[in-house]
Amino acid sequence: MAIPSSCLHNTYHTMNKQTDIRAYLDADEQKDLLRLLTAGSVDDGKSTLIGRLLFDSKKLYDDQLAALERDSKRVGNAGDSIDYALLLDGLKAEREEGITIDVAYRYFSTNRRKFIIADTPGHEQYTRNMITGGSTADLAIILIDARKGVITQTRRHTYLVALLGIKHIVLAVNKMDLVDFGKKVFDDIVTDYRMLTERLGIGDVTCFPLSARNGDNVVERSSRMPWYDGPALLDFLETVPVHTDRNFTDLRFPVQYVLRPDLNFRGFCGKVASGVVSQGDEVVALPSMKHTHVKSIVTYDGTLHEAFPPQSVTITLQDEIDISRGDMIVHPDSIPHIGRHFTTMLVWMDEQPMDTSKKFFLKHNTNTTRSTIIAVRSKVDVNDPTDSPFHVAGSTDVRTQQATTDTDVSPFTLNEIGQVDILTAKTLFFDAYADNRQTGAFILIDPITNNTSAVGMILAPLDESTLENDATPTLDLPALGITPDHYAAIDAAVRDLERQGLEIEVIKAHD
Repeated sequence: MAIPSSCLHNTYHTMNKQTDIRAYLDADEQKDLLRLLTAGSVDDGKSTLIGRLLFDSKKLYDDQLAALERDSKRVGNAGDSIDYALLLDGLKAEREEGITIDVAYRYFSTNRRKFIIADTPGHEQYTRNMITGGSTADLAIILIDARKGVITQTRRHTYLVALLGIKHIVLAVNKMDLVDFGKKVFDDIVTDYRMLTERLGIGDVTCFPLSARNGDNVVERSSRMPWYDGPALLDFLETVPVHTDRNFTDLRFPVQYVLRPDLNFRGFCGKVASGVVSQGDEVVALPSMKHTHVKSIVTYDGTLHEAFPPQSVTITLQDEIDISRGDMIVHPDSIPHIGRHFTTMLVWMDEQPMDTSKKFFLKHNTNTTRSTIIAVRSKVDVNDPTDSPFHVAGSTDVRTQQATTDTDVSPFTLNEIGQVDILTAKTLFFDAYADNRQTGAFILIDPITNNTSAVGMILAPLDESTLENDATPTLDLPALGITPDHYAAIDAAVRDLERQGLEIEVIKAHD
């Protein structure tokens, strides 16, 4: 029986459509991702700018657009026009007051790149929200009202961006329509802002004159500012290089899980925090300092020749080495700092004031340990950071700074930032935050409430020889008369304490 030609045509057409869809999905998967945040003073137009980006780049679904038009008439602040800020200001209080309170995340994609945008609040009391939104950002958009210029909040937000180690800053001078699109207004603001960024040691700043509400220079170049010869904001965001910002030099592979599905396989699972690891590489396991070579790099999709951040992989080694969660695999020519005592910039995020007598949990990569704040060195005046004794992480010699800083500083309260010294119960493997954001950052967790009390950016290790009465607790089982038949129970209890960050040395009777 012959098959009708129409059926063959339909089958061929269906197969072509499936191939096209598969090719499109494969191409979409290969796009790189840009994480960015917006920050600025209240009513500078952060939410409006992002809403305009989504609207003009045709990235809104029909139901979103219908809801936006309906909400603009009901609770909008743009008259008869669409209020694009409502795309992000979702809380009732945000819509009533016309401000951003919570961090709003939006995802969209263009033909060249994927984006995750964090719309962060501008008010001083929500500093911790901005820190949260910017902790993973590659780029920051700092908005300025063209009528107001560089103000106190502009300096504060720029300092926080620099503190977080964000390497790319976009200065968006918004509401140019309210100053008649004047070139001199824009140039004066840019001059003032560059003076600020130079004092903070920030190099990569790109400036745009915008009108977010009207869409000028957002997605398309504006004819109302012929004196501006740069790209539109979206064109810049699609092409700004950020892949080189990661540390591809120093291998840091914190072990998250030991995979042992059967007797023939033993692998170490984790996410490559920095550096590149290849099959056959010589590596060192920390803290044991045992040397071996990489046997294979395994993923769900198969074996890789090499892995790089932020890939999650399973590494197998040629030699049997005792490695567990919290250990780290590195290259022998690039060893991180190994210790328990360091100085750090700390952002206090808890409603409860800092209690220096409390033993906080410190979460650093896959390690969790007890820690103590042993010295509060200084506080930063966030509203005028250029007059503070310490500007941004990595911008000065910390050891010299420590020697000359007044240590009689009161504990931190909500949203305060400053330099403190921390001692941990367990040995950590870390780098300075300025060198490696992934291994230079941590959080402090309140042991009672389980709240995130603070985030920290490590500046440098400190000498541990000056510490007094800080020896690791030792449990001498023979001296206590504990017989070997109780060792299993003791080991289980010690492992449980180690998971809580309490390191204990156990002495057992020799076999």
